[in-house]
Amino acid sequence: MAKKIPKIIKEILKNPPQEINYAFQKNISYSQMSIFRGCPHRWKLQYKDKIKRFTSSIHTVFGTAIHETIQAYLDVMYTETGAAADRLDLEDDFHYHFTEEYKKQYKANNNQHFSSAEEMREFFNDGIGILNWFKKKKSAYFSKRGWHLVGCEIPITVAPNKMYNNVLYLGYLDVVMYHEPTNTFKIMDIKTSTRGWREQDKNNEDKQFQLLLYKQFFSEQYSIPLDSIEIEFFILKRKVLDADDAKLMSPYQAHRVQRFTPPSGKIKLGRAKNAVNSFIQECFNYEGKIKDMPFPKQPSKYTCNFCPYSKDIKHCGASLQSGAVANNVIKQ
Repeated sequence: MAKKIPKIIKEILKNPPQEINYAFQKNISYSQMSIFRGCPHRWKLQYKDKIKRFTSSIHTVFGTAIHETIQAYLDVMYTETGAAADRLDLEDDFHYHFTEEYKKQYKANNNQHFSSAEEMREFFNDGIGILNWFKKKKSAYFSKRGWHLVGCEIPITVAPNKMYNNVLYLGYLDVVMYHEPTNTFKIMDIKTSTRGWREQDKNNEDKQFQLLLYKQFFSEQYSIPLDSIEIEFFILKRKVLDADDAKLMSPYQAHRVQRFTPPSGKIKLGRAKNAVNSFIQECFNYEGKIKDMPFPKQPSKYTCNFCPYSKDIKHCGASLQSGAVANNVIKQ
């Protein structure tokens, strides 16, 4: 039997943010800010000049499918029962989401394949491995004792800088939980990774900014105190040691789930807010229109390797102007 929904959750679900009016408002997101911080010129090409490039891969297809399958499981688990959730055919659900997302991206790529049958089979099997682990071990990560699911893909739409009211941060929170006994919330962002996050991933401030901004704007959107909101990256690993190897080492190394809570005190939140404000001030005028100004290229081995314009001499070509980066990019 489903539990009674707390009043605070009802208020959140009853008061979603207003939709953006694209006639005079602009939306920004964490991914936009991340692209800009890596290379302003790439951001300009994509968001000002509207020069679209296909950027999906088997990794993005896999990540979307895993997200949707786990979110559906959690929805049934908390709105009905854990037993009802366990009766779901996760393999069938994942297969549906995996194939549908691939079809969608295949169409977006001018009906050109971007993965092989062998690679797709590998990723599909990895997904089933994750889901089987998650189903067996879910109670270690999700409890119904005092916990409620606020929802999945909870929207936030906030103006980060009140001087730029027409520039709105738009985000969708993967999973939001509410712990009734302590009157606290937890925002969880689901990530997929080949073997989990290393220390350099955890210490990457740009990655941390995503959840830090979600915490800040969820607080503003729904008038919830910052100290009542916890945040967590919920990282799902595609590859783990096989059973025999795992026995020789720590049993934890075979786990498919890695959890990471970034620091989110005043200093860290301040750095995240400064980053998004700097992004807005550099790119937009007070009316919310993108400024007509140069957006400099910032070629580097990392940014050019992952940039869809890196080989496009007409629109960029910055990577070809430096030998080390050029050699790396040309080999791709």
